Amino acid sequence: MIGPYPTRGAARGHSRDPQARLTEAVGLARAIDLDVVGEVAVALGEVRPATYLGKGKVEEIAELAKEKDAGLVTMDCQLSPVQQRNLEKAWDAKVIDRTGLILEIFGKRARTKEGALQVELAHLEYQKSRLVRSWTHLERQRGGFGFLGGPGETQIETDRRLIEERMRRIEHDLEKVKRTRGLHRKKRREVPYPVVALVGYTNAGKSTLFNRLTRAGVLAEDMLFATLDPTLRQIRLPYGARVLLSDTVGFISDLPTMLISAFRATLEEVMLADVILHVRDVSHEDWEAQAQDVESILEELGLKGEGEKRILEVWNKIDALEPERAAALRLAARASTTARPAIVSALTGEGMDYLLARIEELLAEGRPTYELELGAEEGQGLAWLHAHGEVLERATLAEGGSRLLVRIAPERAEELRRKFPQAKTRRRSQTRNSESEDATRLGRVGPT
Repeated sequence: MIGPYPTRGAARGHSRDPQARLTEAVGLARAIDLDVVGEVAVALGEVRPATYLGKGKVEEIAELAKEKDAGLVTMDCQLSPVQQRNLEKAWDAKVIDRTGLILEIFGKRARTKEGALQVELAHLEYQKSRLVRSWTHLERQRGGFGFLGGPGETQIETDRRLIEERMRRIEHDLEKVKRTRGLHRKKRREVPYPVVALVGYTNAGKSTLFNRLTRAGVLAEDMLFATLDPTLRQIRLPYGARVLLSDTVGFISDLPTMLISAFRATLEEVMLADVILHVRDVSHEDWEAQAQDVESILEELGLKGEGEKRILEVWNKIDALEPERAAALRLAARASTTARPAIVSALTGEGMDYLLARIEELLAEGRPTYELELGAEEGQGLAWLHAHGEVLERATLAEGGSRLLVRIAPERAEELRRKFPQAKTRRRSQTRNSESEDATRLGRVGPT
């Protein structure tokens, strides 16, 4: 594993610690069961067009590869096809860059047909850019799809055409998947349940948090990219509202552009979510830089600006910190000038009540609140309110009926008014005061 990282003077926007980046790169290699026999961090002053690294360092690594009998060398950077080919000759070993390594992981982890298609599309886009003067024989690898070229066609042109034909087929299949997802979303809107999506850097604890909130059995391991295929489960919020929680693929620095493009259909679940939980690993030494990487991808997806109001930061793994640092983070959370983050431990369950209350608070924005009275005999009406809305307050009247304060989704408001003509809209200021009291109460189990 070679980590060529720019020196301070040569860095262009890199704020990450070189050792942390190298540790992450080693984790990527081990994520596909590679046996890492050596790792080298290289201080890079400038990039050489032919070999990326300087001549002396290339020779030094060649000796190390020979000594360790390494059959594969991974470079934690993006190599051009020419650089990759020259390094393979110099080191007498297979060489893959960061993009190739991430694609290998995605190829191994994809479980659903959709995931496999998305990964294959990204891999073909990458492979197409790697076509240099070599024989790839894709028609043998793929079982003979497409047509062979005419008499004057070179092998590279044949390979490129075969790749492009396969890519068109995959894009066609993915378009069908996109339409199916659209139909599923339409059905969910008819129910309707709000969607809360988890995003974050890979291995930040999203799947562990997902399992904690839903009691599901989604794969959650201390491993990069443990989750690739999106998962949806239903959860209930404190006042009884049902929401769909979505676990998504983790992000990483220098995530290949073709992967973002290929997974766009999957990431639409995030783009259309009512609330986005940005899960951060506060125990990681590079957690601030990781957050910047996630935010840049969210910006690329168009989720900055107005969309930021939907994003709630979740500071996870508080249990892994020393008490002094944990206390300092809680103070920082309270002093936050933007939206107050939720400090939690998905592993132990600390802070879950506060997190659910914050989700409920965000979803309440724009939801009308009604006051109404029901007689003791109107059990079906009470059941409907509990099933389709949030009963914020309930007081028993002298004659056995109930006085209720109910919050409802905008799509259900007209239906509520038809069923309960006696319902009166609660003024926003009154509702806000009530919610403020609830937030103060629940804040005691949150970041204190």
